[in-house]
Amino acid sequence: MNLMITPIVTEKANAISEKTNRFSFKVSPDANKYQIKDAVEKLYDVKVVGVSTMKYEGKKKMRYTKRGIQRGKVAAFKKAVVTLAEGQTIDFYSNI
Repeated sequence: MNLMITPIVTEKANAISEKTNRFSFKVSPDANKYQIKDAVEKLYDVKVVGVSTMKYEGKKKMRYTKRGIQRGKVAAFKKAVVTLAEGQTIDFYSNI
């Protein structure tokens, strides 16, 4: 299975990671907690203590244009919040 892990870098996610040592990732919808834990440990070389997952439904969007109403849908996704061991951290900005 191709497990896709993308870090979520927003103001809210950064504030949570600074306070509680928890990092957010956007993952494949069919990934389970064990696969996410293994992937994060291998990718970032850290010790993962816990994983919480959340599924988000796709939202319906609508906008008004010159040609009329445009309707669409934002894709559904799965979010994982990973808790790291004490004293460990992930630096998303080091590879830029």
